[in-house]
Amino acid sequence: MKSVDLHVHSTYSDGTLTPEELVVRAQQAGLSAIALTDHDTVSGVAEAVEAGSSHGLEIVPGVELSTLYGKKEIHIIGLYIDYTDDALKKELSGLRESRERRNQTVCEKFQQIGLDISYEEMLENYPDAVITRAHFADRLVQRGMVKSRQEAFSRYLGDGCICYVQREKILPEKAIELIRSSGGIAILAHPVLYHMSSANLRQLAEYLCRCGLSGLEAIYSTYTAGDEIQMRKLARENNLLISGGSDYHGANKPHIELGIGRGSLFVPYEVLSNIKKAAGRA
Repeated sequence: MKSVDLHVHSTYSDGTLTPEELVVRAQQAGLSAIALTDHDTVSGVAEAVEAGSSHGLEIVPGVELSTLYGKKEIHIIGLYIDYTDDALKKELSGLRESRERRNQTVCEKFQQIGLDISYEEMLENYPDAVITRAHFADRLVQRGMVKSRQEAFSRYLGDGCICYVQREKILPEKAIELIRSSGGIAILAHPVLYHMSSANLRQLAEYLCRCGLSGLEAIYSTYTAGDEIQMRKLARENNLLISGGSDYHGANKPHIELGIGRGSLFVPYEVLSNIKKAAGRA
């Protein structure tokens, strides 16, 4: 049975493989399709589409948007977006500028505590990426300032740590509007990871559905069998499509492999077929 991976990151955000390298790896893994869903950018999609055409792999244009729901960060994935849409690119540019301001402040905090990492250094080492906390952690390891990415987050970059800086985020309804206005399908990413009660998760789903949500990620690398059952039930209750993916980041998440997650992930092509029909791409 054919399988797909609808949640993948490249070097254009916080992954460690280029779009073309992802395509080659996906082909080697026997996948039929992948969705490139970099954080707040579509800069790598054209490269992925071109590589997919060359290697015979179906590419779903996507993006992953970070939003704020109350005090909780919620991610919304857009699949089958028009990545050439000027209005979408303008909004994403604004989100990247917000990240840049946050990143400059993080570097200022590094300097204040004696860690000599500048914003210019980060741009030089990650010239094409949307720089995230994962990049800072990677650089701290490279410079020998910490022994691991985990230590970087626990000491400096994790929520509430000395160099943590809250980034501006859009509301979920705005993210869904952006995705839908560019012809895309809006998917709630990894709901289990928000650690909500069942009642609060249902409330979130109902709210997002009113905003135009079309699906949720019911198949995901770190889910237990019980988690998947719960997410499929939540999708049925709200007439939502099922999506699924590994959330592959390459070396930045070495325990997660493309297409199979921690080893048992399987997203059947039927999942993509249903999304494709809803997007009018069948």
